[in-house]
Amino acid sequence: MDIEKVFHMNGGIGNNSYAKNSHLQKKGSDMVKHITMEAIEQVYLSTGAPASFGIADLGCSSGPNSLSIVKEIIQAVQSLSSSHLQPPPEFRVYLNDLPTNDFNSIFKALPDFCRELQNEGKNQNPSGFFIGAYPGSFYQRLFPNNCLHFVYSSYSLHWLSRVPEGLRNELGEPLNRGTIYISERSPISIAEAYVKQFRRDFGEFLRKRAEEVVSGDC
Repeated sequence: MDIEKVFHMNGGIGNNSYAKNSHLQKKGSDMVKHITMEAIEQVYLSTGAPASFGIADLGCSSGPNSLSIVKEIIQAVQSLSSSHLQPPPEFRVYLNDLPTNDFNSIFKALPDFCRELQNEGKNQNPSGFFIGAYPGSFYQRLFPNNCLHFVYSSYSLHWLSRVPEGLRNELGEPLNRGTIYISERSPISIAEAYVKQFRRDFGEFLRKRAEEVVSGDC
């Protein structure tokens, strides 16, 4: 199974779309917003107020959540630049998800998104905003070297790159028979197989981002 071609959130804006059914994910990101803002401040100060600020949202999906966190990050950096008497940087925003993601719905929302920034009076550098879609698995290289200052990912890294090995016995029969999740009745080897795959994937994720992030950033 080619996971990149099969798995994606429901696109569009219908009742069954991710856009209409992602309130839980928004609530989760809001709960840790203070951590995100603290990290943004650390990055901004550690890089000496960069003139061009690169932001990546990995596993951006579609719908209102995709751009809401981008706006919050942009406004946080602009507030920091203002408080430190620095000109606002230009922003390079890289939106990433699998190729089958509904990127079109995000782009359709961009005019309203830009107007919101302008109307709220915090888009101090309206001409310095560049955004693009970068489809592909975040377990692979996605961006050029040293181009990102801040990498954001929410409700995404629990997705594995592949089905773990060791879920069937020597006869090809499933070891976790009768359930589609890890339960108290599941053999310990099932949980171990998923943990092993996650460790492998997360290590690969960090190695790829280490090449793309500007030294010292998040």
